[in-house]
Order: sequence, then C-alpha cells, then structure tokens
Amino acid sequence: MPTLETLPFDNAFARLPEAFYTRLPPAPLPDPYLVAASPAAAALIGLDAAEIARPEFAQAFAGNRLLPGSEPLAAVYSGHQFGVWAGQLGDGRAHLLGEVAAAGSGWEIQLKGAGQTPYSRFADGRAVLRSSIREFLCSEAMAALGIPTTRALCVVGSNAPVRREMMETAAVVTRLAPSFIRFGSFEHWASRNRPDELRQLADYVIDRFRPACRDAANPYAALLADVARRTAALIARWQAVGFMHGVMNTDNMSILGLTLDYGPFGFMDAFDAGHICNHSDDHGRYSYRSQPQIGHWNLYALGHALAALIGEPEDIQAILEESYAPTFEADFMDLLRAKLGLARALPGDEDFVADTFDLLQRQHLDFTQFFRRLGSLPAAVDEALRPAVDAPLRDLAIDRDALDAWLAVWRARLGAEGRPDAERQAAMQSVNPKYVLRNWIAEAAIRAARGGNFSEVEAVLACLSQPFAEQPAFERFAAPPPDWAAGLAVSCSS
Repeated sequence: MPTLETLPFDNAFARLPEAFYTRLPPAPLPDPYLVAASPAAAALIGLDAAEIARPEFAQAFAGNRLLPGSEPLAAVYSGHQFGVWAGQLGDGRAHLLGEVAAAGSGWEIQLKGAGQTPYSRFADGRAVLRSSIREFLCSEAMAALGIPTTRALCVVGSNAPVRREMMETAAVVTRLAPSFIRFGSFEHWASRNRPDELRQLADYVIDRFRPACRDAANPYAALLADVARRTAALIARWQAVGFMHGVMNTDNMSILGLTLDYGPFGFMDAFDAGHICNHSDDHGRYSYRSQPQIGHWNLYALGHALAALIGEPEDIQAILEESYAPTFEADFMDLLRAKLGLARALPGDEDFVADTFDLLQRQHLDFTQFFRRLGSLPAAVDEALRPAVDAPLRDLAIDRDALDAWLAVWRARLGAEGRPDAERQAAMQSVNPKYVLRNWIAEAAIRAARGGNFSEVEAVLACLSQPFAEQPAFERFAAPPPDWAAGLAVSCSS
C-alpha cells in the first residue's frame, strides 16, 4: 500500500487550461495537530491506515508539507446564492492537491481551510474547528447511510486564532471526491460568454465521468439529463433520511450528484416540513420541504448555462421535465415503501405516504425514531396486547388515538403482502437508521474537542459508520435532543 510519499498522483483537472484555476500552495498552519481521521476514507485512496499515526500526516494535511506529485490549485466558478446571481466565486479557502488513482478510480484530494486564494473575496481563507468537525463527521456519516457524498479523510487543528462571530481556532478538513466540479463551474463560463471554455469543461466531465453520454445525438443534452436524474435521486435520499443541506446554492451542487459542501446542514428531529436548518436563511428558501423544488430550480440554472451547447430554452425544459421529477417521484416512493416495510407497489401507496407525513407533521414525531421503532412492530397483534406491543412507537406520540388509527391502516397494507415479520423487520432495520448526526451530537463532540479531548469525535465517527446496527455502547447517540440543545443554531459560517 502506498505511503504519504508514494501516493500515485495523476492530476487530470490540472491538465485543463489555466483559465480554470490558479496554481498556488496552501498557507502553512502553525503547530498542527491531528483531531481525527477516517480509516475508511484512507482506504479509498489506498493509503495504509498506519500512515495516520505518523507526524508527517498532520503536516501534510495541514498544507505545511506538499505531498510528492501534488500540484495544488484553486478552481474558479460562479453561482447563484439564495436565488441571486453572485458572480465569480471559486475556491476561496480550498486547495486541490491533485488526484490519486486507487482501486481503478480517481479521488481528488482537497484541503478546505488552507488559506487565501485569488477567490477569497476579502475572507481569510481559513476554516474553524467547529465547521471542520461537522463536515468531517457528516461526510462519513452520509457515506455510511448510502447517500452519494464527498468524503472526509481527516481534520487537522491548530491554536491559530480565527475570527467568526467570535474568536475560534483554525482547522483544515481534507475532502475526497472524484471531482469537485459544480453547477456554478458551468455558470461561470456561460456568464462570461466563453463558449470554448464551457465546451472544454463539459467535454472533460463527459470524457472523465460520463463517457456513455458521448454516444448520444447531443452529448451535452445527455449530460444535463444525467445530472438531472442523479440530482433527483440524491435529493430523494436526503428527504427519505430527513437530511437538510441548508445552503443549496448552485455553487454547492455537484455535477456528479454528490452531497457537496457541508455547512449549516441538519437532520430532522421533531418533524416539521417547514423546518429551516440554516439560521442565515431568513426566508426559508432551503427548508426541508423546499429541497426538491430548489434542486429543480438549480438544474434550470445549469441548463441555462449549457444552452449554447444544447439548444433552445424549450429543449432545456423538455430534458429537465423528462428527467428530474419522474426520477425524484419514483425514487422517493421506492425509498418510503422500503422505510414502511412495503415490498411492492400497490394502488393507494402515494396517499398512504402522504398520510404518513401528515401524521409526522401533526404529531411532530421524531423522524428517525419513528421509522426505526416502527420496524420492530409486528404486522398482526392481539387487540388486548396492542397498547403494550405498540408502546415503543406510541410513547413518541402526542395523540395516541391518531397514531393507533394510522397503525391500523399500516397493518392492513402489510396484510396485502403477507410478508413474514422477520423478513420485513430485518429489511426495515436495514434502511431506517438508528443513528444520524443530530446537531446536538456534533455540538457535544465539538465542545469536547475545543477542550483538547478528541475521543468524542472518534466515538461519533465509530457509531455513525454503522448507522443501522444496534450498538449498545453508543445508545446515547440514539436519544432525542437534550434540553440544552434547544437553542442550537447553525449558520453559513458553520
């Protein structure tokens, strides 16, 4: 297995013309120390886990010691932020080291928080310990949930001060992805009327990641359709697990359909379809219920950027209408059927799913616990025993009669299939996580880390690497939010 010094870099993005990026080294981070690392992410690039313990590891991923073969650069892009054109953006605090070929695929390695770049827009180019721990943990948690995502190799901290709402300390999170190209990467060239660069970037994405599009009558139309389907599938998975991104700007949308840029994210606790996880989102643009619509809006922005390569506005509209909504609706229904223990589609399922979300909304049921506990209930139960048998779920409800009525419909629906309880319950437990990265869990780990204790970060990482398993040692992470967490708020600086 390769060491830090022998990682096999092959930097495809760096071979694009220099209009696409600025080459520059990361800014050194004073006295770096390792906060946490993910052996699973290290395995993606073929890095021996023993390398994590070396002093050189923290130095390399703080940006203090360039890895042989790396070619650090910051990429340029533009985008819409909160629905408003923001113009040129770019990697304002990220340095792409290069791409490592491993296990037949390529993984780009990027340092986030490694200092100023030409795209920093008067910012300091740094990340703080708080946001870096949140991104590290959520990247790996989402991967374990089976949701497409960038990955996180490690967090390296420093006592160097960084001012946000208050003084904090600096950190760098190392991110991995096949590519960090965004919707905004295409918007950048379209907004500047640079069709040659727009085509070069589209050709790069097609040739590197979606070669099947090359066989289509119009490869660029095929690319847009592919992105639309993958984005729809991604957001369906967000909705099904109760995840809220919090800042779905077009510069935070991956062209590969990955969850990208973890900032003010959140997982649903007491269900509220209008919940806004981003304290900076004054108008609720990125609420839970709005995410599917915003995904569609962002795809129109991408389609507009690609128009010079595809055709007329009605061509863009046709591609998106045929690709996005049908994929989202079909995937979301499949995911919800699985969460409810339904093995096949039957008439009336859409109404039942709608009734389920109405129940969650009216009762403000804990989203994760509701589905997890539902998975342990039998399909048939003696009426005299039913209150005791259903107690784990009934204990979550404000109106138990309403829950009982819903359970009766659910059991009737299960009866239409006649699936054995053991088979169904095992299937439900495999898709309904017991553990998700609730804000209070991340906050507790951050508070411990600020005091120099990184064991809680390691414990959360270990727990969330097996979100569907019963883990008695981590039972505390399955609990609803404690009282002290009621005032937690995350913003765009998070």
